[in-house]
Amino acid sequence: MNMKFGFMVAFLIVFGGLSLKCNHKADPVPPPPPPPPSPTINEVDFWLTKADGTIKLQKQSVVLGFGTTVNQYATIEVDEANTFQTIDGFGYTLTGGSAQVINQLNSQIKQDLLQELFGSADNSIGISYLRLSIGASDLNSAPFSYDDMPAGQTDISLANFSLAPDMTELVPLLKAILQVNPAIKIMAAPWSPPVWMKDNNSTIGGSLQPQYYSVYAQYFVKYIQKMKDEGITIDAITPQNEPLHPGNNPSLLMTAAQQADFIKNHLGTAFQAANINTKIVIYDHNCDKPDYPISVLNDPGARVFINGSAFHLYAGDISALSFVRNSYPDKNIYFTEQYTSSTGNFGGDLKWHLKNVIIGSMRNWSKNALEWNLANDAAFGPHTTGGCTTCKGAITIESSTLFTRNVAYYIIAHASKFVPAGSVRISSTTSGSLNNVAFKTPGGKKVLIVENDGNSLELFNIKYNGKWFLTSLESGAVATYVW
Repeated sequence: MNMKFGFMVAFLIVFGGLSLKCNHKADPVPPPPPPPPSPTINEVDFWLTKADGTIKLQKQSVVLGFGTTVNQYATIEVDEANTFQTIDGFGYTLTGGSAQVINQLNSQIKQDLLQELFGSADNSIGISYLRLSIGASDLNSAPFSYDDMPAGQTDISLANFSLAPDMTELVPLLKAILQVNPAIKIMAAPWSPPVWMKDNNSTIGGSLQPQYYSVYAQYFVKYIQKMKDEGITIDAITPQNEPLHPGNNPSLLMTAAQQADFIKNHLGTAFQAANINTKIVIYDHNCDKPDYPISVLNDPGARVFINGSAFHLYAGDISALSFVRNSYPDKNIYFTEQYTSSTGNFGGDLKWHLKNVIIGSMRNWSKNALEWNLANDAAFGPHTTGGCTTCKGAITIESSTLFTRNVAYYIIAHASKFVPAGSVRISSTTSGSLNNVAFKTPGGKKVLIVENDGNSLELFNIKYNGKWFLTSLESGAVATYVW
C-alpha cells in the first residue's frame, strides 16, 4: 500500500509537472525598441506649401537632423560632387500691363511689394530674372513698336526709333526694381517688328520682309543701346517670341530657316559691329518642336552667334530641353514662359508647374525658369484686342492699396527665395512620385525642392553625406529644404 502510494506520488510529480510544463504559455514577445529620440538641434530648414492653399510658403517649426537610423522608407540622395548647369535665376515677364497695374499702387505699398518680390530680406522671395517684351506683348493695353510709322511710310534709318511708349510705366518701374536688385538678369523678346517691315502690314502674323532684315537687326541694336542709356542692361534677347504662333496680337511668323538667316547674316554681325555682348537665344517656343532650334543650330554661320535655346511648355514634353542640349552641349538652355489660367485651381497648378516648370526644366539643363505675367488687374487685364484674356498674373492688383498673391507667386518663390543666381544644380535621385531637384548655392548651402505628385501622403528620407533624416509630404504639396 505504501509502495503503491509512493509510485503514484512519483507519477503525479513527473507527469503532472510535464503537463503543467506543456500547458504553460510562451513568454510574451518583448515590445520593439522605442524610436530614436527626435534631434534636439535643427540642421535643416523647411518651407511648405499645401495643395489646398491652407499653408503657403510657410517655414515649418519641426526639428530635422541628420542621423543613421535605418527605416523602410524611400530615399532621395543628394550628391554635391555631381554638378550640372549654373543657374541664372527665377522670375516672370514684366509685361507692360504688369508695370501699368503695379504703378497704380500707392507709393509705400508699391515699394514694399518691390522689396518683397526682388529683395533679399527674410520676407522677400528674391526674384532674380525678368523677361521683357521689345515693344508691346499681348499683355499691353494696345500693340505698338518702338518705330511705328503712318500707313504707307517706312523708316529705314530708324530715325524715329524711341522707347517713348514704355517711358511712362515700364522703364521707371524697371529702374525702381534695379534699385532693389541691381544684379537682376533681363531677357527681352519682340512679339512683332514694326508693321512697315512686315509682308501683311499688320501687328498680327505675317513675316518679316527680307529687305528689312538688316534694318531690323539695327532695331535690336538701338533697343539695347537705348535701354543701356537708361541704366538697364539687357543680358539676352530672342529674335522672336513664339515664332510659330502668328495668331496672337501682336505676333510674327518666323521659320527656322528665316531665323537662321536673320542671325547669321544680320543680327550677329550687327551686334559684333556695335560691340554688343547681349546673348542671342533662339526659338522661344514650345517643347513639341525641338527640330526648330536644332535646325538653326545646324547652320554653322548662325551657330557661332548663338548662346542657347529657349522654351515654353504649352505643347510637348519638358525632356525636349535635354534633347536639344545633348545635340549641342556647348549651347545653353532656358525656360522662358508658362502661364497660369484664370480657370485653373491652386493645387492643380502648383503641382503641375513645380513638376514641369521648376523641377522639370532644371533637371533638363535650363539656366532659368520663368512663369509668364508678373501682375494684372482683377479682370485679367490689360491685354490687347485678341490677346490673352485668361492669363493670371503672379500678383493681382485689386486697388491702389490692395494686392493678392496667386499660385504663380508660390511656384517661383519655392525656388527664387532659396536658389540665388550663381547656384549650381547638383545630383539628387528620383523616388517614385517624389519629383525633386537639388542645388548648391554660392554660399555653400544645399537646397532640395520636392513635389509629391502622388495621391497620398509620402514618408521619405533625404540623404546627404552618408546620413539622412525622415520627413513627409501630403499629396500635391511642395517643400523646399535648406541645410
